[in-house]
Amino acid sequence: MSGSATSAGPSAPQAIPDAGQHVDNAQFIGWVAMVVGMFLAILDIQIVASSLENIQAGLSASPDEIGWVQTSYLIAEVVMIPLSGFLSRLFSTRWLFVMSAIGFTVMSIASAFAWSIESMIWFRAAQGFLGGAMIPTVFATTYIIFPPEKRNGASVMIGLIATMAPTIGPTLGGFLTQSMSWHWLFLINVVPGLLIAAVVALTLRIDKGDRSLLKGFDVTGLLAMAVFLGSLEYVLDEGPKDDWFDETAIIYGTITCVIAGVFFFWRMFSYDKPIVDLKSFSDRNFTMGCIFSFTLGIGLYGSVYIMPLMLSRVRGYDSLEIGMIMAVTGVAQFLSAPIAGRLTAKFPPRVVLGIGLVLFATGLAMHGFNTSEVSFNELIFPQIVRGAALMFCMLPITNLALGTLPPEKIKNASGLYNLMRNLGGAIGMAAINTLLDKRIDYHFSLLSEHINPASNAFKEYLATVIARYSEMGIADPHAAAMKFIVNLVNREASIISFNDVYLAMAVTFFIAFLLLPFAKPPRAQAAGGGGGH
Repeated sequence: MSGSATSAGPSAPQAIPDAGQHVDNAQFIGWVAMVVGMFLAILDIQIVASSLENIQAGLSASPDEIGWVQTSYLIAEVVMIPLSGFLSRLFSTRWLFVMSAIGFTVMSIASAFAWSIESMIWFRAAQGFLGGAMIPTVFATTYIIFPPEKRNGASVMIGLIATMAPTIGPTLGGFLTQSMSWHWLFLINVVPGLLIAAVVALTLRIDKGDRSLLKGFDVTGLLAMAVFLGSLEYVLDEGPKDDWFDETAIIYGTITCVIAGVFFFWRMFSYDKPIVDLKSFSDRNFTMGCIFSFTLGIGLYGSVYIMPLMLSRVRGYDSLEIGMIMAVTGVAQFLSAPIAGRLTAKFPPRVVLGIGLVLFATGLAMHGFNTSEVSFNELIFPQIVRGAALMFCMLPITNLALGTLPPEKIKNASGLYNLMRNLGGAIGMAAINTLLDKRIDYHFSLLSEHINPASNAFKEYLATVIARYSEMGIADPHAAAMKFIVNLVNREASIISFNDVYLAMAVTFFIAFLLLPFAKPPRAQAAGGGGGH
């Protein structure tokens, strides 16, 4: 395997590795194509987020149905990610990625031409499942073809892509929908998807498939994993909408998840050829890396989710205005990537990760004091801090999780590592929705106490609003004034509740920072270059 041997040298350079020096040129080109494919797969999680109302109108879907355009993709992707380790050993990394890219592209076309909400949901599920293998295979390939002293440069690119794709997804989606139509959310994948498949097929030859793995293939374990992860994602996504266990379907989903989960874990530890090898968790650094990846998923997907929600509900911004504001985070990520690469090469991963976790917590906490008049100027600096922090977190977390594992464990471990980030996002968004609903009810009840006819301040304000509506010629100025005041209270309760959620997310990252001592310094595998030092 070209590039699998370590070579002595100074600390890792900050640019993407010189393909001709340590990595075969063809392999390097194939790897770059894989990174672009990973970008498409992650982008499609969030690209529909700002355009769901447009898709709903185009397919005549109900508000309850349209959310499944996103949920179906996530459920299917979550099932494929841990399975990809086995499939890459079965088919080889090259052919798994090619099949994944082609399948993702075909299902993108099908989604663009969906004729009903039901067909859209099925096509999106197939798109997420088939495209899901493109994400972990990139991480595994990076640690296979690049020697340790060159991995930091490569990790800068995949870290930037993995964190930037969900950040710019709503921005790009809003632009495509407003300038053309929602169909282009999916059609934009077609040309790059086919090119990626062709380039990887022609260039990437790093391993061979092993068809003998089909003997004793654990179909039972596969079904258990699919049911476990699928029902978990369903409960997490639908639970907050249906007030959790007040809905019968959520109760049944939870019971199914628990039973399938217990059986799945028993099967993985008792079967001689498990489809997912959970023994990687015996490596402390891998386990800690997965915990930090889970935390990063909460912050990454949670912040991308909550910001548009806040700006839409409180400020009434449209998808394009929201996208312009959120683009600041993407720019900060891009500009901070080289700095994060240099620091990761020169300092221990725990030091760089500590900086990243503190910065991320600070960026989130700065959002915890917004007012209902918050605008672009007030949001710039917190987003810059958070965007830079993403790169300071992503690179050392990947190094901690995968950098010290033996090559034969990388493929399987990469699937589990990426799964933890997605699960962090799913559980984080479920917690965000639940906390937000509870806090809005709480703050509304507190603020509504001031709507008191006995209060002189309230009576004076009500009279002012009534007079304003009377001058406007409103038929019932008193009713209009009361409606205005109630909406005002709801807006203020909402912004305070969003602040509470941001502060809770900040606490999560601070707790993760306190866990850093449990991660061991990487072993001497990177001694040749300091890729992990």
